[in-house]
Amino acid sequence: MIVDIHSLEETKEFASKVASCIKGKQIVITLDGDLGAGKTTFTKALGKALGVKSVINSPTFTILKSYKQENGEPLHHIDAYRLEGSSQDLGFEDCFDEGICVVEWSQFIEDQLPEDRLKISIEEGLDENRKITVESTGPVSQSIMEDYYD
Repeated sequence: MIVDIHSLEETKEFASKVASCIKGKQIVITLDGDLGAGKTTFTKALGKALGVKSVINSPTFTILKSYKQENGEPLHHIDAYRLEGSSQDLGFEDCFDEGICVVEWSQFIEDQLPEDRLKISIEEGLDENRKITVESTGPVSQSIMEDYYD
């Protein structure tokens, strides 16, 4: 699936629609794109739509931050940027096995990610224009994509 975005508001609307499809599910979402592409903007809007009351910001230096969704389930936010070249297993499996987990710069921990995940790539265009590509890799992520179109 490809979604063309033309403004910050449309990015937030896209994240809200994704949130409505993943509420109450256990899923890993990977977000990839260049610096400034909108990965954290997407995550903030997703968290807000899931009822997170805390301020969501990039966990670049802490690598992992966890929040509580409205339903009490966790929303984990991992920024793997600083893990480039690391072969260390940091125990992210616990995050992948409960609630929703958003992983920025997922290519740096590819071998630790679950097989079934929703892969979102954000490609920058001019100004606030973005091209978002969404791909499912298993049955849960496929059902989420089907819900998106309902």
